[in-house]
Amino acid sequence: MVERIRPAETGDLNRLVEIYNHYITETHVTFDTIPFAVGERTQWFTQFSESGPLRLLVTEIDGVIAGYASSSPFKPKPGYSSSVETSIYLDPGYIGQGLGRPLYGRLLEELRGEDSLHRAYGGVALPNPASIALHEQLGFVRVATYHEVGYKLGRYWDVSWYEKD
Repeated sequence: MVERIRPAETGDLNRLVEIYNHYITETHVTFDTIPFAVGERTQWFTQFSESGPLRLLVTEIDGVIAGYASSSPFKPKPGYSSSVETSIYLDPGYIGQGLGRPLYGRLLEELRGEDSLHRAYGGVALPNPASIALHEQLGFVRVATYHEVGYKLGRYWDVSWYEKD
């Protein structure tokens, strides 16, 4: 098994949408509720670059994209520009193989060098012990829990927010 972490490329978009759509239709970890067509994710994809605070990395196993991690604007208002929201999504077939920590860690490592960046935030829809553990292992600290903030799959869900300097 050969693992490679690299910046996402245009040709990766189909696979990234496939991975994310699984979480839309099968889980509570994202509050999107309708799967995306690839064309609908083009604008999302074009916000990322290989430098700056908005990054998108993929992890490949033997040439197959197994997951991705990204940093997106925390909020659209200019005063929030020194903060990003980070996310990670793995193909369900690759969960539990130790890919999350190196991928998410690499994203955070790259962000650490950004002078314009002050904090990273990650939201975790509860329950999700694996995501909580990953965030805590990488130095995030829980700062808040929003109770029943999201509704999906016929019920309300809490979301805990984690931050990292």
